[in-house]
Amino acid sequence: MNFYFKKYEHRTPPPPTPYSLVQEVLYQIIAVITIVLGGWYIYWRWTSSLNLNALWFAIPLVIAETMMYIGSILSFLNYWMIRDYEEKAPPEFMDEVVPEKLKKFYKGEPISIDIYIAVYNEEPELVRLSIKDAKKVKKLPNWKVNIYVLDDSKNPAMKKMIEEEGVIQITRDNRKGYKAGAITDAMTKTEGHFIVICDADTRLFPSILIDTMGFFRDPKVAFVQTPQWFYDIPEGKRLHSYLREKFGKFGELIGIGIEKLFGEVRIGYDPFGVDPRMFYDVIQRRRNAYNAPFCCGAASIHRRTALELTAIERFVDRVTKAKDKEKAIKELDLEYFVFHVSEDIYTTIFEHSSSVCEWKTILYPKVESKMLSPQDLLSWSVQQFKYAGGTLDIAKREKFLVGKNMSLGQKLMYWSTMWSYITSIAVFIFLLAPIVYFFTGIPPVTAYSSSFFLHILPFLIANELAFMIATWGINTQRGSQYYIAKFPLVLKAMWKVLKGETIRFTVTPKIRQHGNFLALVRPQLAIVLLTVLGAAFNGILILLGERHNLVGYLTNLFWSYYNVSALLVIIRAALISPSEEIENEE
Repeated sequence: MNFYFKKYEHRTPPPPTPYSLVQEVLYQIIAVITIVLGGWYIYWRWTSSLNLNALWFAIPLVIAETMMYIGSILSFLNYWMIRDYEEKAPPEFMDEVVPEKLKKFYKGEPISIDIYIAVYNEEPELVRLSIKDAKKVKKLPNWKVNIYVLDDSKNPAMKKMIEEEGVIQITRDNRKGYKAGAITDAMTKTEGHFIVICDADTRLFPSILIDTMGFFRDPKVAFVQTPQWFYDIPEGKRLHSYLREKFGKFGELIGIGIEKLFGEVRIGYDPFGVDPRMFYDVIQRRRNAYNAPFCCGAASIHRRTALELTAIERFVDRVTKAKDKEKAIKELDLEYFVFHVSEDIYTTIFEHSSSVCEWKTILYPKVESKMLSPQDLLSWSVQQFKYAGGTLDIAKREKFLVGKNMSLGQKLMYWSTMWSYITSIAVFIFLLAPIVYFFTGIPPVTAYSSSFFLHILPFLIANELAFMIATWGINTQRGSQYYIAKFPLVLKAMWKVLKGETIRFTVTPKIRQHGNFLALVRPQLAIVLLTVLGAAFNGILILLGERHNLVGYLTNLFWSYYNVSALLVIIRAALISPSEEIENEE
């Protein structure tokens, strides 16, 4: 079968960002300066700058700024340092990976590893590629490696393909718990000491087990998460080539000049903002220092014992808290992965808060697999809504981890993840603020004076500098734009969670969806339209002499440009057709 991604098979993943002590120390210095400057600015905003004649406008904006400042502090702590775990030789026998007191019971027992490929209504030939790559995974002579397809599809073609590939199919009568339920069901039917979690499109590299199993020599390591790499992300066209096509030789020279000044620029790169390198190479990797990386499902390797003990501990806790304990024992499931739309992070929370063992979780920074990215706005929206809703639902259910048996560092890292979604409220306010100013002429501050710029500019400059140093070598622009642009999805998820509605598990489509997706970006279109109309309206009044605050107008105009630039990215993405060549490489 001729899949669209065949032409990308030659691609290789980027290596992990090299560690630099100088960069780390410089970042820490700038981060501390930024926190101080930000605190100074926020204090000044609350005490000396509010427009007392328009508190209906001033208060929401300063609350939004405070929310973002809190988010910045959490991010600074997350980025604080890189502490990769030392790589060790892979173990061959079980007595090498268990506590000292258990070694005698496992002496000479070969390690067994199960590779789970969870599928549901995906194209069988797509899954075949994942199976074939799983078969190529290297192993030590005494390892027992089995491949299981956890098949919830009930598709005869899938069954036929699995038989042709000679691997084991595991089915069940229902879809209870969705992917988490499929994994739990499979664990009752298999016996591997370690489990590799894969999605239908997870193409494992041969080195994954050889590179990661050594970490399990520490008997407290619950799982190792490896980065997910989307090898089909459009790389776009170099700026000088793009301008040459549009404006000839003159355009090419302009492009070359710009790239010499600012580095490589690509037009059409990552149109849906899904490049996960920032998440894995910066956010998750630096949580190693706090023992706080969380499982992301695919491309993770788990110690069965950790999943089993944590599941039993949670089951006992739920029964203990139930009013009718006998009924609870009969009806509650022993969930090896928590039955939830965000089963991966939720399961990790219970591992980190376990009273049975101080489990360690590791982010290994080297890419050990490749996957498919969302190729249309509908698929992207399904995925992002699931992430937002699942995380916010956990925050509500677990009361922001209050009372959980975790270190402060672990809680801070989870709060950072949860807070990143809550701040979509602040993003919405920031998008509306210039519009309100343009149409009413009412500023949220006492004045756009020298005092205002004296307080805000040092903070903004230091914040940008700290972020740039922390993420040096990683393209973060598209991700930052989508953080703003996805606000309607996050607010919708937040509303559903607050109402107590269940965030349902929906499989992200693995094949490009066809259609016009402008309906998905109506809120963004409305914000852009209102911003442009407001800017024109205010500008006309200034020209007519009806308004005189030119500094305020220019400040909000700059602010609006930033907002609109981010929103136009997702609007453009809504117009991309799967049949359209969104990538034009040299």
